[in-house]
Amino acid sequence: MIRMHRGVLALAAIVGLTACGSGGSSKASSATYGSACPSASTVAGSNRGPETNPPGDIPDNQAFVAYSPPDNLYTVKVPEGWARRETAGGVTFTDKLNRIEVRVVDAAAAPTVDSATAADVPAVAAGAACFSLGQVRAVSRPAGTAVLLTYQADAAADPVTGKVVHDDVERYAFWKDGKEVVLTLSGPAGSDNVDPWRIVTDSFGWR
Repeated sequence: MIRMHRGVLALAAIVGLTACGSGGSSKASSATYGSACPSASTVAGSNRGPETNPPGDIPDNQAFVAYSPPDNLYTVKVPEGWARRETAGGVTFTDKLNRIEVRVVDAAAAPTVDSATAADVPAVAAGAACFSLGQVRAVSRPAGTAVLLTYQADAAADPVTGKVVHDDVERYAFWKDGKEVVLTLSGPAGSDNVDPWRIVTDSFGWR
């Protein structure tokens, strides 16, 4: 998983959001967000920060299996044995503290670094607690160019313990023929999941 500067920042107004490059650019974009999140001591049951999170590393011997949605729009490899939940707009796979979400939306044009910076970053930030932006950049995968948004945010509180885990998140946007597939990978901040996340994103393909 891409390591990012750990931020304890609140969901707030975007200050100085700057786009860098077009859809074909590999340059990064960054933004500064405002006031601080509540500290762990003021949020019941929370415990933020990679130094206190349970381990989130995916085992080196993890097996992967191919998944395709009912309409066969795409295929992607996901860790074998993870819990799967399908919805009208996509599917999620979860295991312990790690999560993979695939969501399909209609899109008239392919995403670019500029469009993701202007529209996707504020939208993601609006729905994420303690959001801290990493980068917005174009990346190359076997399925083609994707726009990658990296950030940190709090996962949903554990329904039993109330514990809040701060996650590293990679959000990839692939596009073809009016369809955008958003592939989001998340796990506890500081987890070393670079290799498994690369297996997943390299395996994505259009049918």
